[in-house]
Amino acid sequence: MLKTSLLRLSESPTAKRIITRAPLSRGFAARFVAGDTLQEALDAARALNEAGLSVSLDFLGESVADRAEAQAAADMAVHILESIAREGLNANLSIKPTQLGLDIDEDFCRRNVERVLSRARELGNGEGEIFVRMDMESSAYTERTIALVEGLWADGFRNVGTVLQSMLRRTADDVERLIALGSRVRLVKGAYQEPESVAFPDKADTDRMYVEEMKRLLEAGHYPAIATHDDAIIDATRRFVWERGIAKESFEFQMLYGVRRDLQEQLVREGYRMRCYVPFGTQWYPYLMRRLAERPANVLFMAGSVVKEARAGSGSIAKPVALGAGVLAGIAAVLAWRRGRR
Repeated sequence: MLKTSLLRLSESPTAKRIITRAPLSRGFAARFVAGDTLQEALDAARALNEAGLSVSLDFLGESVADRAEAQAAADMAVHILESIAREGLNANLSIKPTQLGLDIDEDFCRRNVERVLSRARELGNGEGEIFVRMDMESSAYTERTIALVEGLWADGFRNVGTVLQSMLRRTADDVERLIALGSRVRLVKGAYQEPESVAFPDKADTDRMYVEEMKRLLEAGHYPAIATHDDAIIDATRRFVWERGIAKESFEFQMLYGVRRDLQEQLVREGYRMRCYVPFGTQWYPYLMRRLAERPANVLFMAGSVVKEARAGSGSIAKPVALGAGVLAGIAAVLAWRRGRR
């Protein structure tokens, strides 16, 4: 019920007006979204680069049903690539298949993706071409996204990879499939609400499979991305690479913009590669609401990351972003409760 209500709220103009007009809610969003504009995202990327982190830029938007909107998203993706090259940033690009038209027509989507990859190739030179990650959405898109990557590889594109979610029962097989292909994999736990027929219902199983798949990718994968904020899994990764003598340069950790910045900086100091996933765009409201809908505890986790950082430093935990997290959670809960009673 709560998930359904939150998803409906993500599309509600009334809820959007209430939440986006709350200054503390906007402050919370600003913590986890680099800004509305590409320039703001580029500024954030430059600051992260100066701190020793690489970046993956993501223009917010998904589930596009209009061809013109999908083409505009592809235009923006090309513009992002050109900006990365022009400003000499250590950055790559993340795109969502549904933002580029996967729900409209698969051939149309592929043409948009090929245009993006071709421009990324032109802007580099061999190994220097810009890498583009196909983000993974719900399990309804898993096979189509992997098949799209395989098709692109068959046509000679080597600057594209995708994401696998350890919560899905099929992922161990998909890990082997993409290892055989040779493409880069970002491994995440996955936050979508999925039926037990396709996903593990218990967090312990998701975590266990994550560790198994992490080890397999580190041993046989091509520059995998270990994308997690989980201290236990990060420690397991550190221990595994030390025990097996795996070079720190052969993989990277990834975390979300604004989440556990203290830990991101610590891993850089330890000599690991760290990439920060930096979303931007005016669609921050549905982005955050969908994250809540995927797993309502996310807002508590994000607020908790602020508290952890404050405790690690000298700041007060009573910061606008932490207060904003509470405001956003409270408003969302009240609106979801009211909708549920109708």
